[in-house]
Amino acid sequence: MTETWVIDDSSLVPVSSATVVRGLRSRINCGHLERWMTSSFGRSLAFVTNNERAMVMLFEEEGGPGEHAVDPGAEGSSDGYVVSNGQHDAYLDADTVPVHEAFRLVQRIVRTGLLAGGDTPGFDR
Repeated sequence: MTETWVIDDSSLVPVSSATVVRGLRSRINCGHLERWMTSSFGRSLAFVTNNERAMVMLFEEEGGPGEHAVDPGAEGSSDGYVVSNGQHDAYLDADTVPVHEAFRLVQRIVRTGLLAGGDTPGFDR
């Protein structure tokens, strides 16, 4: 069985790696900077952005520790991450990735189920 992903606030129609970025961008353009996706295998993917950088988190199971994308060479921190409860968060830049890279990571996860490859930032548990 192939893993499929849906963006939680959408219909139950799975997104493909070709359409997932368009779906995320559409929601970001409407001011929804936090998005959750769920997979047919029970995994969850969180995407929170400030429009410049993004926190990408993958959870293998509900309540599990999860992993998040990291950018080890980044310095400083960024704010403007607005989550669904209205809270405004700030993260270390090393714990986020540039938004274009976050889109590539999400595409890779939807396409392959894998967190990272040789050409992507690392993930931290």
